[in-house]
Amino acid sequence: MKKNRHGKIVELIGTYDLETQEELAEKLRQEGYNVTQATVSRDIRELNLSKVPVGGGRQKYTLLRDPQGGMGDKYARVLREGMSGMGMAQTLLVVKTVPGMAMAVAAALDSMHMKEIVGTIAGDDTIMLAVRSPEEAEIVREKIGHVLQH
Repeated sequence: MKKNRHGKIVELIGTYDLETQEELAEKLRQEGYNVTQATVSRDIRELNLSKVPVGGGRQKYTLLRDPQGGMGDKYARVLREGMSGMGMAQTLLVVKTVPGMAMAVAAALDSMHMKEIVGTIAGDDTIMLAVRSPEEAEIVREKIGHVLQH
């Protein structure tokens, strides 16, 4: 049941610009799923959905994690479209994004599962990546650069 509902959620967010849990719950009910807001909230967490801007000050839910656990095309696209710059300060990488995209870009970076990254903190347009050493920070910067080039 949950697997079917998750599949329907992925289909719905791919079809409609759904901005709120209530909108998503309503679409699910229209499709015959008896869901509560708490169920939808849990599904959003389990599917690792993020919100991305769609223009006009609106956002929509999107699936950023590749179901196989790797770096999916959607994540790579989020990196390419969301990042505006990157700087390095010893063991910290500072990633600049377009306004409102830091959380989505951080999720994309986290999906890369880089062992060099100790932690990721995202604000509105800035992400701080804590890395173990300056050498590993350079490795992370190269890995991100590789994704951006392809």
